Amino acid sequence: MSSVETPREVRAEAKWVRMSPRKARLVAEHIRGRSVPEARAVLAFTSREAARALEKVLQSAVSNAEANHGIAEERLYIKAAYVDGGPVMKRWRARARGRVARIRKRTCHITVKLAEAPAVEAPATPEPPKAEAKEAAKPKRVPAKKKTATAKKKSASRRPAKKKEAAT
Repeated sequence: MSSVETPREVRAEAKWVRMSPRKARLVAEHIRGRSVPEARAVLAFTSREAARALEKVLQSAVSNAEANHGIAEERLYIKAAYVDGGPVMKRWRARARGRVARIRKRTCHITVKLAEAPAVEAPATPEPPKAEAKEAAKPKRVPAKKKTATAKKKSASRRPAKKKEAAT
């Protein structure tokens, strides 16, 4: 048996949500990897309809973590947030000349997985860098090349000739 402790994971799902999975995935990308309070702020200011559905699923996952595992909301982060396609309802619409057009009413399944953030230890005081390391880190300055006589002639030939003013 290993002595490594795995972080506890909590999940919540919303199934058969009447929304296109493609539209819901756009919002799920915004909260993936964020802490729960930060994700709530992002969802509160997102104007898409999918944000409300994801907010409900996130609230359910946080409630599950608090009730079942006793983990505070501030210690949780969103490990995974993904949207899978659900069943598609097919409807028909009448078109010209006796034809029909298919209307697909898509549904999706939204899943949010939360994990407990690892405890962050205070970083040890870093050693001041040594003088030798500072000098080694600086790039050496290379002196500019001197122009040769032929290079001077070429640059002179590129310059436009000065106009002489006619004396009156």
